[in-house]
Amino acid sequence: MSDAFTQHALSYGPKGAEWLRQIPAIISKYETKWSIHVSHPFSLNYNYVASATRKDGTPAVLKIGFPEDTEFKTEMEALVLYNGEGCVKLLEIDRGRSIVLLERIVPGNPLSDVTDDEKATRIIASVIQNLWKPLPSHHTFLPVSEWIRAIPDYKEKYKSSPGPIPMILVDQAHALFTELITTSETPVLIHGDLHHDNILWSDRNGWRAIDPKGIAAEKAYEAAAMIRNPYERMKSVPNVQNVLHKRIMILSEELGPDAKRIHKWCIAQTVLSAVWSVGTSKGPEHAVYIAEALNAITI
Repeated sequence: MSDAFTQHALSYGPKGAEWLRQIPAIISKYETKWSIHVSHPFSLNYNYVASATRKDGTPAVLKIGFPEDTEFKTEMEALVLYNGEGCVKLLEIDRGRSIVLLERIVPGNPLSDVTDDEKATRIIASVIQNLWKPLPSHHTFLPVSEWIRAIPDYKEKYKSSPGPIPMILVDQAHALFTELITTSETPVLIHGDLHHDNILWSDRNGWRAIDPKGIAAEKAYEAAAMIRNPYERMKSVPNVQNVLHKRIMILSEELGPDAKRIHKWCIAQTVLSAVWSVGTSKGPEHAVYIAEALNAITI
């Protein structure tokens, strides 16, 4: 287990520590229950994810979430609804224990390996089209109005002192979210965190998404998460404003939503990402940089 994963598990308090202690026994139990052999874990931060092999020799992935993590629960329900269409296929599920067995995407090269930005953007658009699903009449997917709670929380926390994100950006994002949510089209199920490293190549099925958040939002919102990624490359890309402008125009052309609306979602969601990053190892600096670059372009 990575140090980052261990620290995240312990952040849940005594229940997290107990969950961490139980993981070896959980693995042993589900090796028997699902007829799998579990090998090395991946070095990830939030969930326990390990390579596995099914009884017939096919590769798989075992993913164990903290049972009280509501975000993991919506991920499981999104995987059920997607049923392998545009997304990694769910093979087994235990909702009560927050454990899933997934197909392993082979070879699994991330879209971030594609250096032609226009090509990568068009691939993302094609994946997005397969991930828009009608919402069930009864569902637990978080609406965007709840997804953005960190924005007013940040404003309250830093109302009397400067924070790490310029308040003018936070106010702008708050206003944009209010405008966009109140004028939204009928919400659908979206991935919610669809960027280059959450799209992998399958020799059998082409490009497939992983790690869906499971959010209820209008279709145009899905375009926003990719705008600041791939993270490392975008930090040093020349002419970043030109790249951002071209991406937005391609997404509008391929997906249908108005380019100005996509632009607004991108600004708002990028600032939200900055707010989420405060106090983390990544920090908000990159998201602030992209938000300011988005503000500098005209659609």
